[in-house]
Amino acid sequence: MSAVWRERREEQENMLSPYAAKSRNSLGRIVDEPKCPIRTDFERDGNRILYSMEFRRLRHKTQVFFNAKNDHICTRMEHVLNVGSIATTIARTLNLNQDLTYAIALGHDLGHAPFGHSGEKVLDRCLKSINPDYSFQHELHSLRVVDRLATRISKEKINEKCGLNLTFEVRDGIACHCGENYDEYRLERDTTKDLSSLKNMKNRSAKPFTLEACIVRLVDKIAYVGRDIEDALRVKLIDINDIPLEIRNILGHTNGEIINTLVCDLIENSYDRDCIQLSHEKGEALQSLIKENVRLIYQSEKIKRYEKTAENIMEGLFYDLLKCLKDFERLKHSELNIYRKFYNFIVDMDYDEDEPDEQKVIDFIAGMTDGFAMKCFDEIYWM
Repeated sequence: MSAVWRERREEQENMLSPYAAKSRNSLGRIVDEPKCPIRTDFERDGNRILYSMEFRRLRHKTQVFFNAKNDHICTRMEHVLNVGSIATTIARTLNLNQDLTYAIALGHDLGHAPFGHSGEKVLDRCLKSINPDYSFQHELHSLRVVDRLATRISKEKINEKCGLNLTFEVRDGIACHCGENYDEYRLERDTTKDLSSLKNMKNRSAKPFTLEACIVRLVDKIAYVGRDIEDALRVKLIDINDIPLEIRNILGHTNGEIINTLVCDLIENSYDRDCIQLSHEKGEALQSLIKENVRLIYQSEKIKRYEKTAENIMEGLFYDLLKCLKDFERLKHSELNIYRKFYNFIVDMDYDEDEPDEQKVIDFIAGMTDGFAMKCFDEIYWM
């Protein structure tokens, strides 16, 4: 098929803001490959993420409330889709690249562990118990997922060691999306980056390469702050009056009002500028609201009790699977399904000799859903 359709779409990108990322100017992929005749490279990346198994599993991964039985409680997948919707609206209004923005948003949490940030903290602690120089950060593990762990099958390659083989711009946005810098409400891009910038990256707060990635980084906070309050109200963990009135008067009293206030403010303060920012008033209010969420929700007694369950499960899986690797072949013929799955996972990943056992265990556990992690724990310790 002629590539004229893609070329026409690439020409349309010339109408975008001078600050927008253009797909034809991408720094490229890890492995060169023929271009799609219809889709731009950034749109193609979004599709690869959307159709991946790693994305599908997000529907059963925790956002805040673990293993929720209530269908109306936010899951990790819903959060990702919310970020994609909000970020794309902003990119469209600022005349930036919507395809790039959406791809980054879809992929930004692919590396999240089971049980949300609680699971992330446990895996980080487990790694540091092996080597203090090791760490687990979901942003960087999301990059590892798209670069190494995720698989796709095509006529050209089957399960090669390049993951989804995404463009640099999408990979950079995923690795630099950190939404835990609560006091950050103005972002400038780092245009000095090149293809080597993501190698051995350890600084989770590094500035993104594109404004589109800056949008996702700020929207990550906008998407979760009000929704987490909404869920906490639904499970009767808090009362709306627990949120200080002065904050609600600035940002709004509902999730929809909060999102609308912050999106409008961000657009007004970022339009035709080489940065993405909120006003000082709204930025400070957002920071204050997140801190209230930390106090009322994330550090609540109920969540802490759930965290103890998550900690027991994650530690139990990590140290047991690490021990099992000392006799790798026994995993293949084990009566336990979890051990056979772990064996097949390692064989399929075709690890290099220099990759440590603890990394293999982390890769396997971090990809689990909440329910599968609990099932595996029960199989190991209670069956």
